[in-house]
Amino acid sequence: MWPFLAATAHIRLAAVLAGLAAGAWSTEVPRTGGPRPDTIRAFNQYIHLTESVLDARLEGDEASLWPQTSLVRGRLRHGEVICAPRNKTGDVKVPYGLIHDWIGAIFIPGATVGGVLKVVQDYDNHKATYSQEVMDSRILEHNGNDYRIYLRLLKRKVITVVLDTEHEVHYRSLGRNRWCSRSSSIRIAEVENPRRRGERWAPPGKDHGFLWRLNSYWMFVEEDGGVYVECEAISLSRGVPASLAWLIGPIVRSLPVEALAGTLRATRDGTIALAQPGS
Repeated sequence: MWPFLAATAHIRLAAVLAGLAAGAWSTEVPRTGGPRPDTIRAFNQYIHLTESVLDARLEGDEASLWPQTSLVRGRLRHGEVICAPRNKTGDVKVPYGLIHDWIGAIFIPGATVGGVLKVVQDYDNHKATYSQEVMDSRILEHNGNDYRIYLRLLKRKVITVVLDTEHEVHYRSLGRNRWCSRSSSIRIAEVENPRRRGERWAPPGKDHGFLWRLNSYWMFVEEDGGVYVECEAISLSRGVPASLAWLIGPIVRSLPVEALAGTLRATRDGTIALAQPGS
């Protein structure tokens, strides 16, 4: 695309997204009030079914979020970050919303499970380790394997969105150098005028709706001279009006997988950096 046309397209897209954020949706999407009860109910049902399957899988001898072939593991050991949709498209339509379900994996050579956990549990420093998406971070509560954490997230896709979020996280040892964790959001609020005078949370129903809920499930397996790290991220966003699906759909659908791949890469980089002499 020529630079002028590309710039024009971005301006048009930014204008459309700004209109949507202000409530200029078609009748397919409520104008106010944030996610509807039936939207949240559908997300909770999806999470319940997913966790039932996951719990059964984790109790097996080959505990894994994602059964991997030798070919996939070979690609991971060669440095690839592999992400795939849990279903064919990576998203599921629910009333007035979209559930995004992506799973990814990475291999960290020379790492130990303890070393990886030291990085991912250091929530006070996530703003440095995961700086591409985390603007601020801190531990709010910590009791054994349970955490409550605060993350200020940055979502940038033509326009920039800042979110204040809180999450509950639980870690569990599965023995044999295997650990798992699960995290669920307990608050997500879009920030207006971040880091400027007048900073505040957007009123309900006046947010962009890029992220309403977020659950993530991690597996850490120490094998083959390193650690395989798997993550499944399930998020909920505002639905896309059919009349704008060609324009908005690709953006809304690309954010979850891009965030997942970036998180996995940052976990690998942070673990390797921590293992360097003098770290």
